[in-house]
Amino acid sequence: MGKKLLGLYSLAHFWVDLSCALLVFRTMSGAADFSLCLLLYNFCAFALQMPFGLLADRLDRNGAVSAAGCALTALAYLLPLPVAAAVTAGIGNALFHLGGGIDVLNGSGEKAWALGVFVSPGALGLFLGTLWGRGTFPGLWLGAAGLLVLGGVLLAVRRGPSGNAEADVSAPGSCGALVPLFLVVVLRSYMGMNQAFAWKAEWALVLTLALVLGKTAGGFVMDRLGAGRAAGGSLGLAAALYLASALPLPGILAVFLFNMTMPVTLWAAARAMPGAKGFTFGLLTFALFLGYLPSFLGWPSLLTGPASYAAIAAASLFLLLLPLRKEVSHADGPGGVAAADAGI
Repeated sequence: MGKKLLGLYSLAHFWVDLSCALLVFRTMSGAADFSLCLLLYNFCAFALQMPFGLLADRLDRNGAVSAAGCALTALAYLLPLPVAAAVTAGIGNALFHLGGGIDVLNGSGEKAWALGVFVSPGALGLFLGTLWGRGTFPGLWLGAAGLLVLGGVLLAVRRGPSGNAEADVSAPGSCGALVPLFLVVVLRSYMGMNQAFAWKAEWALVLTLALVLGKTAGGFVMDRLGAGRAAGGSLGLAAALYLASALPLPGILAVFLFNMTMPVTLWAAARAMPGAKGFTFGLLTFALFLGYLPSFLGWPSLLTGPASYAAIAAASLFLLLLPLRKEVSHADGPGGVAAADAGI
């Protein structure tokens, strides 16, 4: 994938997530049905990516899918009913991520660095959009305007077929690889929703940047070391540092390392089912939604401190290495994706 197109998708990812957070917290947070709006938005934005992904794979117009997502999210700004706006913005968010995600997966080949670059800006967009939405700074219209501009540019530069692989959800052995990857993402989502640090409020921006940069760095590290070594090193160190996460510096480093496996997981899922990249992308976002649900439902958190965070990191490492065993058995030397630790 060209760097300019990747940069465009990454910028759009930042702005789509920022605009969704701005819309939700500026226009819906005071509504009586705010909880319902949050649930519907997250369901549409994450759970619906799985069935929509199958359609996007077959449609083979990734630029148009992303542009349609931008337009729908902009339309949500005009809807007077909070529930309707939440559903529309959620569907728009899902379509943008699918179009961009499939395009980036198609262009990544055996590499993961582009995946890290694409997925990481979203967390920063959510953080800044939430601050903007909860504050009083004017300019709500900027969210919709930016979406329309970016959607128009995407449609202009990505017209025509995208080159998706022929849709096929029956790849041999795919279930055995996808199940542990799915569970890894559920755990990552649950951890993100429930980990609590006494110092979190004072270090919120730094913690967000650690999450963003961790996702970005993860793809580059995987391409350099291979997926097994990258996963083992990042999650092993994260588990150790989580034990000291009552202090800010070890906790921030643990969050950075824990999130380095995000692009690795996406890459491995796409390899497991190469003819259904949209479906596998959506499968993992459905896992994000499942990890979010316990917190939304008010269930007591099972994470009670540093030891539990370390245990989640260790469990994630165990699950992530399961689909890598085949890759490791075909190792032919250190370094590179095709070497000892290729996989997600």
